[in-house]
Amino acid sequence: MFTSLLSEASPALAADLNAYYDALAEHHALLFRDWRAALQRESAALRRLLRQHNARRVLDASASVGLHAIALAMNGARVTALCPTPTMLQRAQQNAAQFKLQEAITFLHADLPTLGEALMDSFDLALLKGSVLANWLTEETIHAALNNLHNRLRPQGTLVLSLPAFDLLLEDRPRFVPRHVHDDLPDGRAILFDLYDWQMTEPPSVLHSIFVVTGKDDSFVTARFGALQRALRRTELERLLKAVGFETLSAETSGWELHVTAQRA
Repeated sequence: MFTSLLSEASPALAADLNAYYDALAEHHALLFRDWRAALQRESAALRRLLRQHNARRVLDASASVGLHAIALAMNGARVTALCPTPTMLQRAQQNAAQFKLQEAITFLHADLPTLGEALMDSFDLALLKGSVLANWLTEETIHAALNNLHNRLRPQGTLVLSLPAFDLLLEDRPRFVPRHVHDDLPDGRAILFDLYDWQMTEPPSVLHSIFVVTGKDDSFVTARFGALQRALRRTELERLLKAVGFETLSAETSGWELHVTAQRA
């Protein structure tokens, strides 16, 4: 018998995403083989996106440590970036300062589902990237987040979002997934991998843990960053987008990621 998604989650996982984001901020750059190379790739991809949608004002609703906001600012966009915690906000500002772009980006300490009147500007384009959407467990929270994005886009404005391709993941239900190894860190090496603990819930959910093992010689320490995620299928996502007034323009799977483009009606 399936249990409810929220009854399966520990209070820390269900209620305190801020602690998860704060803890991950320090290690976030290690999630990439080469953070600066990833930034250049994103800059090229976002340059095409800005031209395609004639976008100058952009809301990065999943700013994390600033990767996409910085890439957008490199291409001359006026960017507002939402950061859910002070630690994440500070790390994003530090990263922007490395490229002398801290003045080109407005960093806002805010959480999208409860945005309220903290942000009343209008935007041509909004981004919601990574696993942020999956980290919100209830339809009410997802609806609030998507509705806030809809309300802050101009008419015909565009939303570009990505999340894990749970349609594929639910078929195979992988457990252990290796990432990569950093061999040239000042303090030795970093070994990264993911662990998926699939929950017997309805709707489907998974406890996704990122492990970062760092050290050298015979001395290593392990850090684990875990978040319960709602395994949101494509049809569910499209239904939720439609409910707040978005029209889905495209939905494509690349690797284990689902990429969706939607437009405000």
